[in-house]
Amino acid sequence: MALLFIPLLLTGCSANAQGDGFFHQMVVSPLTHLMEFSAQLFNGNYGLSIILATLMIRLLLFPLMAKQQKSQMEMKIKMQKIQPEVMAIQGKLQKATDMAEKSELQQELMKLYQTQGINPLNMGCLPMLIQMPILMGFYYAIQGSAEIATHSFLWFNLGESDVIMTLIAGAVYYLQFKMSMSQMPAEQQGQMKIMGLISPMMIMFISFSAPAALPLYWSTSGLLLIVQNEFLKRKYNPKPLVIQSLQSEPSGKK
Repeated sequence: MALLFIPLLLTGCSANAQGDGFFHQMVVSPLTHLMEFSAQLFNGNYGLSIILATLMIRLLLFPLMAKQQKSQMEMKIKMQKIQPEVMAIQGKLQKATDMAEKSELQQELMKLYQTQGINPLNMGCLPMLIQMPILMGFYYAIQGSAEIATHSFLWFNLGESDVIMTLIAGAVYYLQFKMSMSQMPAEQQGQMKIMGLISPMMIMFISFSAPAALPLYWSTSGLLLIVQNEFLKRKYNPKPLVIQSLQSEPSGKK
């Protein structure tokens, strides 16, 4: 889910991709060299270079994604296990009229979460935070490349904005968001719904005035995310019988 936050950060970030600061030297410059190396493998085709470099970055980040996905699956199982008790408390909360009673029920709900080792806001923040500098560095590497700006790929110029690529990038990330939502507990789905809608819109907003190389990168990265998510979903999704077995256990038993 890291990419849901990247467009929001980029719109407010004033960093210069051509600068000589720490971020440029340690992140942007190596990614620029990676794309240049990839282009040499394809006789100077920077469109294929972006796709290959994106694939390499996604493979590099895959262990972090797997860790995050596994954490989400474990939380989903725990939430399904205590769902009847959670719904019972939430039902009482809806009927409660006294603030003291509501506060007591909320504390009871939090205690239930703590007993099971559940944090509804926990989405595997460390893997997400590690991904952000790399993904932002890729953005600035593309933005600051003079070579990319002078090359064409398929029907568009990599250095000029392209409406079709912009729409493709937005559609890919909306699809990626919808597919990732199914992996979250219901509590997280409600919290992430608005952010998930904002992210594709921000991607399209940025891409409309950015070189087409950027939505090409986003589209490639989004499609790879979908493939990776489906692989991890099949690997970590619990079997129905396992869920039923867990739900039949007392919630106080860990």
